[in-house]
Amino acid sequence: MADTDKQQLSMAASAIAMRGVSLFLSAGRAAAERRVAATATAPRSKQPKPVVPGSRPAQKIFDILLKSTRFNKNELEALFTMYRKLVTAAQGITPNTAIGQPPAKVDGIDQSTFRDVMHNTFDLVTEEAILERMWVTWERGSGGGEGALKFEAWVKGLSRLLRGTDDERVAHCFAVYDLNNDGYISKDEMFLLLKNSLLKQPGDEDPDEGVRELVELVLKKLDVDKDGRVSVKDYRDAVDQEPLLLEAFGQCLPSRRQASAFLKTLNSKA
Repeated sequence: MADTDKQQLSMAASAIAMRGVSLFLSAGRAAAERRVAATATAPRSKQPKPVVPGSRPAQKIFDILLKSTRFNKNELEALFTMYRKLVTAAQGITPNTAIGQPPAKVDGIDQSTFRDVMHNTFDLVTEEAILERMWVTWERGSGGGEGALKFEAWVKGLSRLLRGTDDERVAHCFAVYDLNNDGYISKDEMFLLLKNSLLKQPGDEDPDEGVRELVELVLKKLDVDKDGRVSVKDYRDAVDQEPLLLEAFGQCLPSRRQASAFLKTLNSKA
């Protein structure tokens, strides 16, 4: 690679790192502000609303998960305890409807809870666009749609997120970055993802031009067959050669350290 390309990549990496630090510092404040705002605006009912925790699935679901995920029996029990607490907490803070009626109970992990878990439990300090894509692309099973995550779907997704094979991790990241779900990461999608990730530098007259240049550099690394877009095969081949390219367009996996810490905590509760 030419020295100019190396220098540009180094500058881009520095910019991404700076953005990560900025997001890390603001994430805690943002989460606290959301909780305060929710508390302040939620109508108060005279009688406390009954809270119905997530119902326990049939034993056959646990048996299926024991075979289809990388969690053992004790870990599955600990994960269900966590799941039930998350569902209960979310149901407890849901405000009444506009006419004062109790809201419909959502038996599952809703999007707000999902976002908080990714931020606070797995330390995914990333763009909202990435979290939105993680939510949308999370496998919900047949007929699951984009609704709340039931226990089975939640656990299967966590298995891939925390103990996934290299192929599963590649497939996860690719699905997140493939914004229009057409099986390719296009230059336009790269532009949108990188524009959200990079800090605008003081004095930049046309910050978009810098993003376009970075897109061209990244495309050279990822577009193995040189057709102007990145297929999942291109992406897998490029990551095999350079693992750092796995999260080239934004963090969508917990770090190995964070995953290990969570699993250790999970086992201590099992």
